[in-house]
Amino acid sequence: MAATVNVHEAKTHFSKLLSRVEAGEEIIIARAGKPMAKLRPIRETPSPRVPGRDRGKIVIHDGFDDPLPKFEE
Repeated sequence: MAATVNVHEAKTHFSKLLSRVEAGEEIIIARAGKPMAKLRPIRETPSPRVPGRDRGKIVIHDGFDDPLPKFEE
């Protein structure tokens, strides 16, 4: 179960709260007893980039870099 702290305590002890979050704890920040935000550890690891993953999905036509037609007002 997540611990709940009020906004004032969160501002005062933010570094300590981050240490607890680093250890895996979830902290709920409440204003006037109403939960407003949740501090939780980020467990996602970015997927590795794979060169050529979109090969064949993008088409660049032959005239792509041809000069644009003159603009007439």
